[in-house]
Amino acid sequence: MSETTTAQAPVRAPKPKWLRVKLPTGKKYTELRGLVDKYELHTICTSGSCPNMGECWGEGTATFMILGNICTRSCGFCGVQTGRPDTVDWAEPEKVARSIKIMGIKHAVITSVDRDDLPDQGTIIWTETVQAIRRMNPNTTLETLIPDFQGREDLLDRIVTVAPEVVSHNMETVRRLTREVRIQAKYDRSLEALKYLKAQGVHRTKSGLMLGLGETEDEVIASMEDLRNANVDIITLGQYLQPSKKHLPVADFITPEQFKKYEVLGKEMGFRHVESGALVRSSYKAHKHIE
Repeated sequence: MSETTTAQAPVRAPKPKWLRVKLPTGKKYTELRGLVDKYELHTICTSGSCPNMGECWGEGTATFMILGNICTRSCGFCGVQTGRPDTVDWAEPEKVARSIKIMGIKHAVITSVDRDDLPDQGTIIWTETVQAIRRMNPNTTLETLIPDFQGREDLLDRIVTVAPEVVSHNMETVRRLTREVRIQAKYDRSLEALKYLKAQGVHRTKSGLMLGLGETEDEVIASMEDLRNANVDIITLGQYLQPSKKHLPVADFITPEQFKKYEVLGKEMGFRHVESGALVRSSYKAHKHIE
């Protein structure tokens, strides 16, 4: 009688110790968490279980997502639901501004899903949100972490017009992996958008890369050089973590030493700020990027 064997599922490599996250603590965090729960406020910090939530909230920084929570794009790295988005909530700008006021946020990061279904790509809500925040929170500084708006300069101009202190657009990955990681995005289109924003007078532009998707060191350095050549001021580099089994797997875990190497290289290239580390996310230490 012959023996039968059962195929074993591949065993995921355990996360290294430098990816262990401490639970958020502190008086300021506790106060803000209470306000978020009491008033049913919505932040990316909580919905995305950001590892830096306690640290950022303690420094008066929080991130808010507008235009719903369903994206028209299906990027291989992103945990946001893909599909047909909900109808635009025209009261959303005031809701976000009120949330910022209730929480007493000093520096707010605003981001959104992609809305390729809308003729204006959602830019009207974007501008109205910034304007509402300015009216209700005149002392709050702003970073807008925007989609590529399909590279349309007329839509990018709307962001330029409301003059946030920082305008950010993430490249996410290196040129070779862009088609796989950001299916509907284009590497050069994102670069051109960042370059255009700077040319139109945006004071500080910013972008970020996720590492651990299979890129090489040379490719990371080349992308950093591309961003610097586009006059980008600020760069963030962090470890990619797989949101679910349906998403792209982690190819490797980048060591703290390698992240430090990229930080040093970035400063040598002339970036004003370089945030480089396993737990770094787009809005990490965002309040310092306006200094």
